[in-house]
Amino acid sequence: MPKAKTPAVETAAVEEDFALHSLQEALDADKRYKPSKEELLHFYEQMLLIRRFEEKAGQLYGLGLIGGFCHLYIGQEAVAVGLQSALDNDKDSVITGYRDHGHMLAYGIDPKVIMAELTGREAGISKGKGGSMHMFSVEHRFYGGHGIVGAQVSLGAGLAFAHKYREDGGVAMAYFGDGAANQGQVYESFNMAALWKLPIIFVIENNGYAMGTAVKRGSAETHFHRRGTAFRIPGMSVDGMDVLEVRKSAEIALEYVRAGNGPVLMELNTYRYRGHSMSDPAKYRSREEVQGVREKRDPIDHAKTELLAMGVTEESLKEVDKRIRAQVAQSADFAENSPEPSAPELYTDVLVESY
Repeated sequence: MPKAKTPAVETAAVEEDFALHSLQEALDADKRYKPSKEELLHFYEQMLLIRRFEEKAGQLYGLGLIGGFCHLYIGQEAVAVGLQSALDNDKDSVITGYRDHGHMLAYGIDPKVIMAELTGREAGISKGKGGSMHMFSVEHRFYGGHGIVGAQVSLGAGLAFAHKYREDGGVAMAYFGDGAANQGQVYESFNMAALWKLPIIFVIENNGYAMGTAVKRGSAETHFHRRGTAFRIPGMSVDGMDVLEVRKSAEIALEYVRAGNGPVLMELNTYRYRGHSMSDPAKYRSREEVQGVREKRDPIDHAKTELLAMGVTEESLKEVDKRIRAQVAQSADFAENSPEPSAPELYTDVLVESY
């Protein structure tokens, strides 16, 4: 008869088995997605649309046409574009925090209705009642846009539970930042997602400064992809400034989750060029640091360099930029010329049911 394993041996075997689930090795073995010229051009156009849209939003905020808070996505474009290009738009769901304009644009949602929402207009995607921080599109399975730091992680676990309960094959993707990664509800969500093997990808967009405090000053563990280890959630550290590495990492994560293995934690190392919000002067870092990232790591410039190497002409890329600038200008004009919500709109969408 074979000798029975001792508890210590069984524990060691389980730990070894978990170590084999490392997705970092799979990413390191083949880091970058290999796109066709048309695919890379599409990624480039999407990132450029987000950049130009956010620049225009910043201008409108300065003019007083956008009120309240406004958190721009400039510099982080490769994260949303790379990840969401790998999702199945017919069944997967997405949820994020209040830096949400870029994610909606990456999903192909009309810039006009996003800009109308930013300016509080009736034609906005949340009827002008959500503004910059609270945008939703049930049609696109985009569930916000949430102003409470870290709250979207628990809601994302709920979306994943719904996917599993309905057996619809969908995966939930929940974005949050390095600052939100220190919230207690995040780890409650990790535990439940791992325990129930929920189909969810937790995405930490680590832009290095949370709301204005450098990661090393606010987090004991600065390698955020390790944060799921206690819950047996495999993690990946990804260059969030390289849209092709982001896309490749997304494919690896989705394959793992769709196979029924439970959640994955992805750390996307990225960088925002503006402050936390429009009211943040970002004095906690130097201009030289920001300029250095712009010059050496900019995701749009990198994609442009690769397109030129593929034979796309400089002139054609200038035409793309010209077309996108015109599209963004049209979205701003549409928003400015749209009416504000009527007074009775205050009483709609308060409850799910009709009473």
